[in-house]
Amino acid sequence: MAGKMKKRWIALYTENEVGVLSKVSGLFSAKSYNLNSLTVGTTEHPDISRMTISVESDDVTFEQIKKQFNSMVEIIKVIDLTNVPIHMKEVLFAKIKQIGPEEKAEVFRIAETFSVKPVDIGTDAIILESTLTERKNDELVSILRKSFKHIDVTRGGAVAVEGISTSCR
Repeated sequence: MAGKMKKRWIALYTENEVGVLSKVSGLFSAKSYNLNSLTVGTTEHPDISRMTISVESDDVTFEQIKKQFNSMVEIIKVIDLTNVPIHMKEVLFAKIKQIGPEEKAEVFRIAETFSVKPVDIGTDAIILESTLTERKNDELVSILRKSFKHIDVTRGGAVAVEGISTSCR
């Protein structure tokens, strides 16, 4: 019997070299794990990258994923972020197209409500930029889809960092 599926977060510190991202993403496809989100960028050390990964899995599968990452020589450190306080943001761009003046006013009201900013405005279109949490971005997209017929949404994966505990200060 499979365990309870839930969203989990993991951070990997890896060597910043060609092929590491391919190996990490290849692990998910080879094992048929469902990868929800993967972001990667360099750290304060140019030769080290940090990946933030979101996956939906049960406990057993998630433990297997962590063990497989720990066995990869290119991975320096594996951090399970699932049950620790984190600060997380996701970049989202929403292009609302084929709109008139009244609809533009509604886009601005929605943007103000969500504290997102218009970054490009045309005669019949607006692009909004959001750096909210994944859940708040989901809510924003839901409202935009209900309110407008023609929207394009582009999302980057979430980036997360562990919170600062009193023992780390």
